[in-house]
Amino acid sequence: MKLHEKRSHSHAHGTGDEEKIMTRKQKADQLKSNEGNESPKKPKVEADNDQHNGKTTTEVAKEFEEFCKSVREHLSVAQMREILEANGQDSSGSDASVVIKCLDMLFYGPLEKCQICNGDLEFDGNRYSCKGTYSEWSSCVYKTRSPARKQEPFKLPDSVLNSPVAELVKKYEDPKLRPHRYVGVTDKPFLGMMISLMGRLSRTHAKTLHVATLLMQQYWKTKIEKHGGTVSNSVIGVTCLVASPAERERGGSSKLVEAMERGVRVVSEAWLLDSIEKQEAQPLEAYDIVTDLAVDGKGIPWDKQVPEEHAIESLSAELKLYGKRGVYKDTRLQEQGGQIFEEDGILYNCVFSLCDQGGAINEYCIMQLVKVPDSNLHLYYKKGRVGDDPNAQERLEEWKDVDGAVEEFVRLFEEVTGNEFEPWEREKKFQKKPLKFYPIDMDDGVDVRCGGLGLRQLGVAAAHCKLEPMVANFMKVLCSQEIYKYALMEMDLDAPDLPMGMLSNVHLERCEEVLQEFIEKVKSMKESGPKAEAVWSDFSQRWFTLMHSSRPFIFRDYQELADHAAASFECVRDIVVASHMIGHMGDDTLDDPLSDRYKKIGCSISPLDKDSEDYKMILNYVEKTYEPVKLADIEYGISVENIFNVETKEGPSFDEVKKLPNKRLLWCGTRSSNLLRHLHKGFLPASCSLSVPGYMFGKGIVCSDAAAEAARYGFTAVDRPEGFLVLAVFSQGEEIMELKNPPEDTKPLEEKKVCVKGLGRKKPDESEYIDWKDDIKVPCGRLIPSEHQDSPLEYNEYTVYDPKQVSMRFLVGVKFEEKDTVMDAQD
Repeated sequence: MKLHEKRSHSHAHGTGDEEKIMTRKQKADQLKSNEGNESPKKPKVEADNDQHNGKTTTEVAKEFEEFCKSVREHLSVAQMREILEANGQDSSGSDASVVIKCLDMLFYGPLEKCQICNGDLEFDGNRYSCKGTYSEWSSCVYKTRSPARKQEPFKLPDSVLNSPVAELVKKYEDPKLRPHRYVGVTDKPFLGMMISLMGRLSRTHAKTLHVATLLMQQYWKTKIEKHGGTVSNSVIGVTCLVASPAERERGGSSKLVEAMERGVRVVSEAWLLDSIEKQEAQPLEAYDIVTDLAVDGKGIPWDKQVPEEHAIESLSAELKLYGKRGVYKDTRLQEQGGQIFEEDGILYNCVFSLCDQGGAINEYCIMQLVKVPDSNLHLYYKKGRVGDDPNAQERLEEWKDVDGAVEEFVRLFEEVTGNEFEPWEREKKFQKKPLKFYPIDMDDGVDVRCGGLGLRQLGVAAAHCKLEPMVANFMKVLCSQEIYKYALMEMDLDAPDLPMGMLSNVHLERCEEVLQEFIEKVKSMKESGPKAEAVWSDFSQRWFTLMHSSRPFIFRDYQELADHAAASFECVRDIVVASHMIGHMGDDTLDDPLSDRYKKIGCSISPLDKDSEDYKMILNYVEKTYEPVKLADIEYGISVENIFNVETKEGPSFDEVKKLPNKRLLWCGTRSSNLLRHLHKGFLPASCSLSVPGYMFGKGIVCSDAAAEAARYGFTAVDRPEGFLVLAVFSQGEEIMELKNPPEDTKPLEEKKVCVKGLGRKKPDESEYIDWKDDIKVPCGRLIPSEHQDSPLEYNEYTVYDPKQVSMRFLVGVKFEEKDTVMDAQD
């Protein structure tokens, strides 16, 4: 299975530079080195001839090693804690961490506090990280390779002054004589590691297995030693065992079995290659190849897996909790008729989220009281990391005393959140506490990933549907679990333990408020450098606590904010509407559930005759204004599968918009997962204003005169080539403002409700425009360069702020195909 990350969703239009598409992970890797006050450019490896007080880096490192050995021999951990306390340094933590902090301070000097939050810095083996708290939502994530140090003599307790190493320690008392600690990217990512090798890896091409194995061992032994590590023939005490996938398929040798028994990670050769390439040892979990074979093996958390493996697990995972009344599936109490306990109007079912990237925490928590017929009350509690069930804390207890069970539930709520239970459930009053969980407020209903039609039910439902066959097939798509699973997986909002497709309006409003507040804050922010990065980091941790992600990250720019906050929020909001519309379809596939949901949508959908003039006009419009989407080295064209006439009951009718001035037939891009809400409730304005395409003209409804622009939203993966484009009649009104750059403030545009035409670098040839239905312009000319080549927009964008100016008219079903495929209507 090969998946491609989608760039934008229902409103966030791209720039058109498809050749430069990067996944979020790639972009994060590119920006990763921008830490502290340093340049975002990759630090250079420091050569041995670089001098520090007349000494080379190698000489300083050797001196530090000898210093550490002597001090460890003569000073106790208790004395080291005393030294740290005397110099205002953090003395907490394990004995090992205290030793590291004290030796660093005595040799290189006492560390200054974090310049962002005034917390304590600590060396993590790669760089200095802050261990402080930025806000109640987030730990400080400030990191640097060159921390500031106090330029003053350190203080030594009497017990140290009377020790055998007193003179050695006092040698570094003068700040001017202290060596400088250089912590740069080096070419030794395996420094201090012992690695074992097994099997025939890909670095050799010998004809016989025995010779190939010997050559491989010699090749990688040389490479590993060159990059700071050592190679062992045994698996005892090694960092990891590097093995070929073939060893797994054969069931493994005794060496592999021994490694598994000893808990040694068995990783693929890619770990060696990536660590050398990135000049830093990569997480072993992401390269594990045998964990799932172990009897008591620990799974790999989803955020530690490569995206393709995560996608496969996500799409095959069963949603374990579907809504406010859903009994968590792993309890198996639902099979016994169990129901969520309800008393005085309160349902005792809570889920929580906590994302704290400074502490490497991304966890969920579930608490339920379940009443089983003819049995007692059951208390269920689970806490863990997404996609890491084997390591989750879990308990299921039976209570004879109802009051006692309720009291324990309330106690756990207060322990997990630091808040009282009653005010939250009654009035949704809640105060986030540092390193405490925050409630994810579920709605009463069924998440569409659980309630929608599964693959086995789709054919049965369509066969019993009384709708016109093409409409029945269309409804089958809208009511299937698959499109919603894909959408949430692509946005990394796919936790099987949390019903992200069944959030309450209270929770969605809170998410929108947080997003709006942050955008206003950064637009007026005067801070720069690390202080500005801290503001972005704080929002990121807050956002991914509210909108729980299986792969949280730190937002770094407006484009990421548009793609992975604003557009993700809009998509989740639309999926929640779909969940309410679809409900639970599992038991009524013989009772024509598709016709029932069609009536609930409240719009008229009918196939367009392929011989009609409208069908031919739309085919021409697609062909003239579409340009292939390029991913990697492959370009994708589209073929039109079918076209539907659409008349919605929500929003303005076609006849109402026809009476308005300056009308055009324009393209609107949408995910399949957003489509049901559009049909049921009409188009909604963008959720925020950002200086990126799709959001740059404020909270409006955005369309384009290029099918190429709309097509980007429907295309997400090669293995899922179907999508939809929407054609809407769009009134520009009496006043039209033409812009190519975002204004500083979009509020005047939103208040005046003028139409904004964003001028792109390409435009349809006006000489080929046609009139449709008397006075509706169809800009179906070939795309040609415009006179606005410095515009951030590739294609023209049209934005209006009054939903009454837009009426959905046609729904175009398309299939994405490699470029050489001929675009045509499909019979």
